[in-house]
Amino acid sequence: MTRRSIFSLTLLACCFCGQLAADETVDLIRDDFSHYPPGPLSEPVGELNPAIQEYHYFAHRGVPLEPWANAIGYLDSWLVGDEEGKSYLEQLLSPESLGMVTELFSPQFITGEPEWNDYTIEVSVKLLALDDMAGIVFRYQTNRHHYFFCLHNGNEAQLRLRLPLEKSFRVATIKTLASAPFEYDVTQYYRLKVEVLGSTIRAFVDDTLVLTVEDDSLLQGKIGVTANVPARFQDFHAYTTASTRATIDKAIADREANLASLRNANPKPKFWKKFKTPQFGCGRNVRFGDLNGDGQAEMLFCQNMRKGAGDNFVEISCLTAVTLEGEVLWQIGRPNPKNGLLTSDCPFQIHDIDGDGRNEVVFVKDFKIRVLDGQTGKLKNSAWMPKVPEDFAQRRYEIKTRPHERNIGDSISFFNLSGKGLSGKGLSGSGRQEILIKDRYRLFWVFDNQLNLKFAGQGMLGHYPFAFRDEGNDNQKVARDKIMIGYSMWDHTGKQLWSRDEEFQDHADGVAYGNFSEDPKAPPYAYYCGSDEGFSLFDSRGIVRQHHRLGHTQTALVAKLRSDIKGLQYACINFWKNPGIITILDYRGNILLQGEPIHVGSPFVPVNWRGDGTELILLSGNIREGGMLDGHLRRVVMFPDDGHPDLCAAVQNLTGDACDEIVLWDQDQVWIYTQDRPHSGDRVYAPRRNPEYNDSNYRTTVSLPAWEE
Repeated sequence: MTRRSIFSLTLLACCFCGQLAADETVDLIRDDFSHYPPGPLSEPVGELNPAIQEYHYFAHRGVPLEPWANAIGYLDSWLVGDEEGKSYLEQLLSPESLGMVTELFSPQFITGEPEWNDYTIEVSVKLLALDDMAGIVFRYQTNRHHYFFCLHNGNEAQLRLRLPLEKSFRVATIKTLASAPFEYDVTQYYRLKVEVLGSTIRAFVDDTLVLTVEDDSLLQGKIGVTANVPARFQDFHAYTTASTRATIDKAIADREANLASLRNANPKPKFWKKFKTPQFGCGRNVRFGDLNGDGQAEMLFCQNMRKGAGDNFVEISCLTAVTLEGEVLWQIGRPNPKNGLLTSDCPFQIHDIDGDGRNEVVFVKDFKIRVLDGQTGKLKNSAWMPKVPEDFAQRRYEIKTRPHERNIGDSISFFNLSGKGLSGKGLSGSGRQEILIKDRYRLFWVFDNQLNLKFAGQGMLGHYPFAFRDEGNDNQKVARDKIMIGYSMWDHTGKQLWSRDEEFQDHADGVAYGNFSEDPKAPPYAYYCGSDEGFSLFDSRGIVRQHHRLGHTQTALVAKLRSDIKGLQYACINFWKNPGIITILDYRGNILLQGEPIHVGSPFVPVNWRGDGTELILLSGNIREGGMLDGHLRRVVMFPDDGHPDLCAAVQNLTGDACDEIVLWDQDQVWIYTQDRPHSGDRVYAPRRNPEYNDSNYRTTVSLPAWEE
């Protein structure tokens, strides 16, 4: 940096300080972290890997963090200790243990409000390693979109801007706005300070101005600290002028008043019924369906045992069928609460596979496909699962082990590939009696309803397929489903019509296919959550029309979320590396908005709560971080503080009035909520969705418009 540059920066800093001096400064937050108990602020969840937070909610895992939040919610990266009689907050993970790929994500400890704008932040930081960065996060929108000022690689100070979309696979888009040489070591604390006023950003180390930039990409947002190496932080302080604080407070008050008005306009959750699940309870490993023929849905609870590392070889250990009054209809296997949680799908569904009007339970256990009578749980049929290919570990894709001679299964879905009995269009026509069973990532098999193998396939399968009727055959006597699985389309004979598996580097967590515009003549598209590949939109020939690298897109939905936007909207939530970021897109695949209302994952399903033609998004049952979002990502419905569980959540229409109920549960109990007021009007929204017999923790829920008088 030249002498002239130093003088100019110092003059700008003096002008800025003079402006602050004209108005009294007030605190936004001051924290020495001494209110936290010494030790880790979160702990691993038993034997399970961090994927437990993809679709289970934990208010905290060890220590309540308010008013802060761990932005990468599944990372156990923060602890509190004392040094020379002073408390510190420490980021304890190294780049190697984080598994970072070109700065794709960073541990972040965040506080504040989205309306915070012109402020000064100070913190003392001591880096405990020199091979990456640590510093201040500011004007934080999401964990993929914010500024940060950091000390880097032992010899530099940097002002950087993280942008939300990646230009290439697993390479973060980070723009260095300014940098300056600065030698530092691991033996002392350095006082970092950032001042932001409009588009002007100034950064100091130990009260010496080192960087200044003009950038108006972000003008407000939360604040915090970040580190890619072990580093300690002390005496965090953020402040602003009294007049700015008054403006901020008014903006927050306006936001809360608007939210209160929206919440009052929506029905509130009203307790309907609850029951206990002693010993046989589980996490989000439940199916809904009429098992006893009474016209009312029952719940089927599945416990599982994990074999080996990870969640690639999970076996069902116990199934328990229960009415919504808590009456156990039947049970197979021995219940054990320790087998309740999971981080994957399990291969079980409720479906009438023989067309006699009564549901069966189809599942895989002990390397056999089994069919049970839904009412009694008695075995009706079974067959061995296929053998695992001997060259399994040498093939492309993710799993490289072959612990069993026969496959153990991962998930089940049903298709109509024979053309028998298919009536109606869309998602839930009858006649879906062929069974598709897939393993965790690579192989799938299709059986008829007598468990005879029809054909097999392989590819980069991802987590769950999608069934759709071939609308092009409307004028033919026989219409059959096609299979969307991975980045591929298959027909009813087992012929692969097209595949883009080789062109994508991460699996498809969820897929949907259809014409989601308002024009019945418009072409259908395939919509993908592609993990680290983000969102992609394919046409019916498999040509990619849109590709947005949004981060690790995990689960998604298609529904009418916005009355001001034509067609249906596609919404997805991130998990790995950038959890909690929600993106809403239009049916053409254009991004409408992004936000981060939660810092973990979510089941992410639409809710027909009002019956007025637009739907909400269920996050969780938590009274603070959960609730239901509208299409602008506002929490417009919250759950009461009445002691209900919030580990798991599902959406079901249980009272028969077209509007949905919310089922909340943990391993001990189930609570069900309905609306506190009936729908009014001459007709009620009654969307058509994926059938419940094709359920999964990963499926893309599609909610097509329909009305009832």
